[in-house]
Parts: sequence; C-alpha cells; structure tokens
Amino acid sequence: MGQRTLDGDDLSDLRAEYDRLVHERLPAAARDGEEWPIHADHCFARIVLDDLFEDEWYDHVDGRPAYEHLSAAELRGAIDTAHRLLDEGPSLATELNRNSLRWRDEL
Repeated sequence: MGQRTLDGDDLSDLRAEYDRLVHERLPAAARDGEEWPIHADHCFARIVLDDLFEDEWYDHVDGRPAYEHLSAAELRGAIDTAHRLLDEGPSLATELNRNSLRWRDEL
C-alpha cells in the first residue's frame, strides 16, 4: 500500500506516474517523433513544473526532488500537463519552454 493523503489519494501512485511520464515517456517521444525543442528529462520536469506554478517552480516547492514534495492536486496538475505534452507534441513543448524561460528571465 502506498502513501495516502487524508482524502485517500495514493501519493505513491501519483508520484510513480509523474516519474514515468517525465523521465521515460516524454524523452522517448522527443527522440522518436518530430523535432522537439527539448529532449532531456530534467527539461521536461522544468517545463511541467513551471507551467504548474506559472512561475519558476523553485519558488514554490521546498525540497528535492520536487515531485516528492507536491500535493496530490499539484501532482495531478503536473500529470495532466505531461499528458497534454504527449498529445500535442512539439508545439506545446515549444510554448511551455518559452514560458518557462521567460519566467526565469532567460529569454
């Protein structure tokens, strides 16, 4: 049995799904498909989490790795964004990467 919140959410399952999406499925999609603006798992984690907070995620999460310190609702939001990336592909990745870099004053 995984770690559960008081509301009954299984955080272990949510964390495992996030981890699989960000560290396996998204990098695989970037390798196997059209030209993506990013390829590394840490870049996917950055754009997913920055999109979740609409800001640089470091300012909103205490502790590393970040996904181990997210609430169930935050994990579900990050997972939804990762699924959207898989569905929409490079165009959404380009948009989220641009937003992330802008929030980080790197554009």
